[in-house]
Amino acid sequence: MSEEMEPRSAAGGWAESGCLRSLLQSRDGCSRQCFGGRPRSPPGAPGGDARAEQRAGVRRPGVTRPQGGQSGVGGSGQPHGGACESPRGADREGAEDSGGVPVDGPAQAKPPMSAPLLLWVILLRWASGGGFIRPGRTWQHCTDLRPLDILSEAVAPGGLARGMRVFQAQGVRGFQLSSSRPRALGFPASRLFIHCDRFPEEFSIIVTLRALRVPAKRNEYIFTLMVEENPSVLVGLRYAPDKLHFLFWSQERAGGWQTRVTFPNVSLSDNQWHTLILAVSGQSFSLTVDCSIPKDVVVETPFPASLSVRRASFYLGNRRRRKGVFTGLLRQLVLLPGADATSRICHAVNFKVATLSVPTVLQDVPAKPGSNEVLKHPYESDMKVTLGARPRCSKQEKAQFWFNTSRRGLYLCNGSTWLSMLEVQHRLDYVEEYQNLVTNSETMGIEVFTIPKVGLFAAMANRITPPGSAIYRWMDGKFVHYQNIPTHQAQSWKYFTIGKKIFLAVANFEQNERGQEFSVIYKWSRRKAKFITYQRISTHSARDWEAFVIEGEAFLAVVNHREGNNHNIDSVIYRWNPRTGLFETNQTIPTSGAYDWEFFTIGPYSFLAVANTFNGTSTKIYSHIYIWLSGSFQLFQSILTFGAADWEVFHIGDRVFLAVANSHSYDSGMPAPSNFYAINSSIYELNITAQMFVKFQDLLTYSALDWEFFSVGDDSFLVVANSFDGFTFSVNSIIYRWQGYEGFVAAHHLPTVGCRDWEAFHTAEGSYLFYSSAKEPLSKVLKLKTT
Repeated sequence: MSEEMEPRSAAGGWAESGCLRSLLQSRDGCSRQCFGGRPRSPPGAPGGDARAEQRAGVRRPGVTRPQGGQSGVGGSGQPHGGACESPRGADREGAEDSGGVPVDGPAQAKPPMSAPLLLWVILLRWASGGGFIRPGRTWQHCTDLRPLDILSEAVAPGGLARGMRVFQAQGVRGFQLSSSRPRALGFPASRLFIHCDRFPEEFSIIVTLRALRVPAKRNEYIFTLMVEENPSVLVGLRYAPDKLHFLFWSQERAGGWQTRVTFPNVSLSDNQWHTLILAVSGQSFSLTVDCSIPKDVVVETPFPASLSVRRASFYLGNRRRRKGVFTGLLRQLVLLPGADATSRICHAVNFKVATLSVPTVLQDVPAKPGSNEVLKHPYESDMKVTLGARPRCSKQEKAQFWFNTSRRGLYLCNGSTWLSMLEVQHRLDYVEEYQNLVTNSETMGIEVFTIPKVGLFAAMANRITPPGSAIYRWMDGKFVHYQNIPTHQAQSWKYFTIGKKIFLAVANFEQNERGQEFSVIYKWSRRKAKFITYQRISTHSARDWEAFVIEGEAFLAVVNHREGNNHNIDSVIYRWNPRTGLFETNQTIPTSGAYDWEFFTIGPYSFLAVANTFNGTSTKIYSHIYIWLSGSFQLFQSILTFGAADWEVFHIGDRVFLAVANSHSYDSGMPAPSNFYAINSSIYELNITAQMFVKFQDLLTYSALDWEFFSVGDDSFLVVANSFDGFTFSVNSIIYRWQGYEGFVAAHHLPTVGCRDWEAFHTAEGSYLFYSSAKEPLSKVLKLKTT
C-alpha cells in the first residue's frame, strides 16, 4: 500500500497572513489562532465542547464520543454553516494518473486584496445578520448514521437513468453503465447529505462488482465525488489490473493536496463477483475483499475531518468523462458513516455477493408478467452456454445454459435443477454392440455409479475368489480397469452415500479362507482415490444389499439366501449410528431363499419388497411387500411368485408399477412341468382405491433374473435378463416398449449368454445398456441408437 501526495501551488492565492488568511483557508472553518481551536456548538449541543475536549485529551463524565469517532455524517462535529468554507480541489486526470505531478487547484487565482478592505467586507457581512453562519442554516449536527445507498439514489423512481442497463451474470444482477453520457450517471451529493454538507470523517464504502479484464496501464473508476464545473476529484475509487486506488482531496496544507492510497495485489478483473469493504479512519485505511484477511495501511496524511461537499455530485463508474468508465457490473455501492462495515457484511453465506443495501431492481428475479404486461425493469443475461457432461446447477450457475450434445437439448439452471427449454425428443431406433469387457470371471451383478468430481464407475460382482471383483472407470468413452477388491463369490454391489461419505457394499455368497462368512462395506478414500475396507458384517450366503433413507436416517438391508441347507432364515436391516459411524442391527425379517430387496416410496410412505425364491421344497411361494410404520417395517401385501429373483419399481406419469422376475417353477410335491424355466413374469400396478398392487400384465420370460427400466425421450422401456430356456443359456433378452393401453410390447431381441443383470446409464456421448453374464467371463456394453 502506498500514499502519494500532490502539492497545490499557492501562487496567486490570498496574500494576507494571520487570522484573516487562516479564517478563509482553515479546513475547520474557523482559525485556531483566531478562535482558540475548532468552532464550538452552542451550549448543550451534541458533540460540541465535548468533542474539542476529547481531541485535547480531556474526558468529561457522561460524555461519549459517537461511533466511529465523529458526529454522524458530518464526521467532525462541526455545525452547519461555519464562519468560513474550506477550499475545494483535486487533481487533474493526467497528473493524477502520473502519480504525484504538481497541479493547479480548482480555484482560479484572485488578485490581492488589502487587509483593511477584507476586514471591512467581513464586518459588513456580520452587521447584515449573516454572522459566521450561512443564511437558512442552523447549528444542527450530522447525526444520521444510516447507510447511504449511492447506487439506489442513481435509479430514477420511474425507471433507470439513461446509460444504465440491468444485466445478469452467474445468477446475480448488476448495473452495466454506458460511457456515452457520463454526466447522466451523476446526482447531487445533497440528495444523500440531507442534514449537513460535510463528508464523514470515518466511514466504510461497500462495493459489490463484477469487473472485466482490463488492459495494462488502464484505470477504471467505480465512483467519484466531484465539484461542479471543476475537474477535481474530492473522493473517488478506481481500479487497475491487480490494484485498487482510493483518492481524496486533503486540505491540511495551503492550497490542498491530492492523496492516493494504493492497495496492490488486488485481483478483481477475473469476471467474478466480489464484495469490497474499504474502512477509513483518520490515517488508517483497510481493504477487505470477499471477507478475506484485511489489507491495512497507515499513511501520513489523514482523511479530512471536515470535507465540504457543497455543490458536489456523485458519479457512477466515471469521473465525468468517457475515459476510464467502469466496464463491468455494479451491484452495490454504499457509504456507511461512522463504522467499519466488515462485521455487518461478513456473516453472509456467500461473501462475494454479501449485501448491506441493494437497489430493488437488482434484488430478485422479476416475476413472469401478465399477458398484457411488460417487465418494469427488463434485464439481460450473459448467456453462457456449457457443453459436454451435465454440469452442476447451483445459485452460482443460476440463469446459465447447458447444451446436452447427446440429447441435443438446451437446459436452463434455475438455481437448483436444470429445466428443459428446448429438447429434441429422441426415439430408440436400434441397439448396437459398443464394448466387449473381459472380466476376472463370470459376473453375477453390476453396479454403475458416479463419484462427484471423479467420474463414472462400474463395479463387477465376479464369481471366482482370486483375484476377486473388479471396478472399472469410464475413460475416453470406454470402461477401463481401475481397482481389484478381494471378494468371495460376490453376488452384487450397492453404492450409497451418507453425508459426504461414499460407500460400496458387496454381498459375498461364500466363506473366506478362515471359514468366516462376511459381507463387506468399503469406503471411498479421497486421499488414496480408491475404496478401502470400512466395516465387515456377518451374513449368510448374501445375495443383495439395499440402501435407503427414512426420515433422515440411513439404513442398509441385506438379503440372506440360506444358512447351510436352511433357506428359511432372517434377513437383516441395519441402521446407521452417527455416533459410532457404524451400521447396527435394527430389525430382522423372515425370508425364504431370498434374492433381492427393493426399496421405494409413494408419497409419504416407504416400502420394502423382498423377492423370496425357495423355501426348501417349492419356488411357488409368496414374496412380501412391507411398509414402514411406527419405526419398523410391517407386512403390507403378499404376492405369489415363482422363484422370484428381482423386483423393479418404476413410474410412468402418475402411475406406479412393480415388476417381478420369476426364475423357475418347481414344487417337490407336484408333477414336474414340461419346462421349469419358461414362465410368466408379472407387472403389477398400484391401485390407489384398493390400496394394493394388482396384476397389470404377464410377460413370458425364460428363467428371468432381472428387470431394468429406462427411458429414451418420452418413451419408456423394460429390459428383461433371460438366462436359461431349459436347453441353452444362449437366450435372447428382450426390450419391451411401453405402448399405453397395450401395456409393454416386445421391441428388440438381444442375443445374450446366461444374462444375469442389466444396468442402464447415460454419458455425454449417449445412452447405454450394460449386461453381465453368469456363464462366461465377458460382459457387454450396448449403445442405444436414436433418431
